[in-house]
Amino acid sequence: MDHVRSTPRYAGGAIVLHWLTAAAFAFQVGLGWRMGVSHSPDTFSAFQLHKSIGITILLLTIARIGWRLAFAPPPPSAALRPIERQLANAVHMGFYGLLLVLPLSGWLIVSSGKVAVPTLLYTIIPWPPVPGLSGLSSAGRDAINAAASAAHVVMVWIALLAIALHVAGALKHQFADRTTDLARMVPVSLRLLSSTAIAIVVTFAGLMVWGRGGYSAAAPHDVAAPLPAVSAPTPPAKVPASAVVPRPLPSETPVKQATTPGVAKPANWAVRMKASSIRFRTSWSQGPVEGGFEAWRARIRFDPDALATSSAAITIDMASVTASDSSQQAALPGDDWFAAATHPTAVWRATRFRHLGGDRYKADGTLTLRGVSKPLPLAFTLTIAGDVAKMAGTVTIDRTVFGIGQGEWSATTDVPAAVAVRIAITADRKTDTP
Repeated sequence: MDHVRSTPRYAGGAIVLHWLTAAAFAFQVGLGWRMGVSHSPDTFSAFQLHKSIGITILLLTIARIGWRLAFAPPPPSAALRPIERQLANAVHMGFYGLLLVLPLSGWLIVSSGKVAVPTLLYTIIPWPPVPGLSGLSSAGRDAINAAASAAHVVMVWIALLAIALHVAGALKHQFADRTTDLARMVPVSLRLLSSTAIAIVVTFAGLMVWGRGGYSAAAPHDVAAPLPAVSAPTPPAKVPASAVVPRPLPSETPVKQATTPGVAKPANWAVRMKASSIRFRTSWSQGPVEGGFEAWRARIRFDPDALATSSAAITIDMASVTASDSSQQAALPGDDWFAAATHPTAVWRATRFRHLGGDRYKADGTLTLRGVSKPLPLAFTLTIAGDVAKMAGTVTIDRTVFGIGQGEWSATTDVPAAVAVRIAITADRKTDTP
């Protein structure tokens, strides 16, 4: 025991930083492996988590370098030969370099990509792109992205080789040379060093396996309720407590329609925003993506007995989009998707309604989205009880027709063209109907 106490050890801070970095890297290797070989439903969330852990490793490495500069490490073991000391020092310095280059190259990859997907560390803390890249030309960013991607892959393999040498050296010292080098970084009694060495190897192998497939990346990143199907009749879905309640956009002056004497006039309806919703559903890399819009307004003039003069218009604030993944939500208003800065609203207008029997109706309408106008009929169910109306309808929109998804996202490999949109409205008849 006295011999163990006499062994020069690293300070407590250095020990904690070492093992935190090692655990994060082991899990990161498995997670990166999964991303490279799997096209599973949670690939997007795994990618977001990979970014978060990468930045964490970068910060831990900077802290480790700062600690080493502030506190001198213990002298090398006297049992080591000069060549072994030089090799051990080279491996340590190489590790610092690798643990800086790997996350920095990953940061460059994300920052120079064609699609600006914001980085939110663990879905909470925003992390900016690498400064200066936004001012480069598209060709310049592409060149940086290609170089960073190649460096990232090469550095991963070099890191794995360095880890194998590091672990092999530690095991050699422990089981072949019978030294107490492991005690420098693991503060345990001498008699437990051998079992501790084995436990460490098993633990970090388990972390790699966990990152590879045992961990469900969708758990903390994707929280989405399934988009309900339309049935007849269907009341509006209840808004969960965690969901964003839609808010109305500023009202417009209603457009008065000319009516023919003796013909029934449709009523004006006021939408109950808290009981109404506009939701969409699609997928990314085979995984579900659910979302909706927080701000929208509807102008409705409708009466089953006055379909010829009924009309409806729904205006959506595109910047108010919500999504089940915070990174996707941050990306959707951007130029590659909704381009909300230049096309702040989408408008669907219907001027012709048909009764299909029972509570089933169909509206012939036009959707204007991202500056493109296309016909978009909507089949829906409607029930009116006194002065309260409830409707629900689902329509499938081809996003590519409206230019939703630019650049690499114009392909439908990862994000399909078809997007299901569900509208559920509860409205009250206005008593001041003209």
